[in-house]
Amino acid sequence: MRTPASIKGHPIHGILVTLPVGLLLFSLVSDLLLLAGLGDGDWAVVARCTLAAGIATALFAAVPGLIDYLSLAGRPRRIATWHLLLNLTVIGVFIMDFLLRLRTDPYDRVPVVLSALGMVLLGVSGWLGGEMVYRYGVGVDERPPP
Repeated sequence: MRTPASIKGHPIHGILVTLPVGLLLFSLVSDLLLLAGLGDGDWAVVARCTLAAGIATALFAAVPGLIDYLSLAGRPRRIATWHLLLNLTVIGVFIMDFLLRLRTDPYDRVPVVLSALGMVLLGVSGWLGGEMVYRYGVGVDERPPP
């Protein structure tokens, strides 16, 4: 089922989501390296910067996702609604995480817990995204190539 936010049959949302997922995951990894004592306070800066970039790129990736969402119906639309709601929750968690980092000690564990929670929720949302693509063919251009 081809979706409107695509370039030559390739869905834009699926391309862009790799950026925030990687950045947000590396933010958590940076936190864990800092807490494990495998570096110095620079890991806190890396974690904060990758967290900010992850939030920004997630919002950027959401635009074609919303365009595709508006074109869906039936079961894929219901799954996409949960995917969307989870991603809004994830962004809320990561924004709280970022704001907390601006006011706390770099070794505070609360932001790390928020990052871990955000990643778990992001994993569930990603599972739902995969469900739409692999089970229902959302974003798949079934036309033969020219």
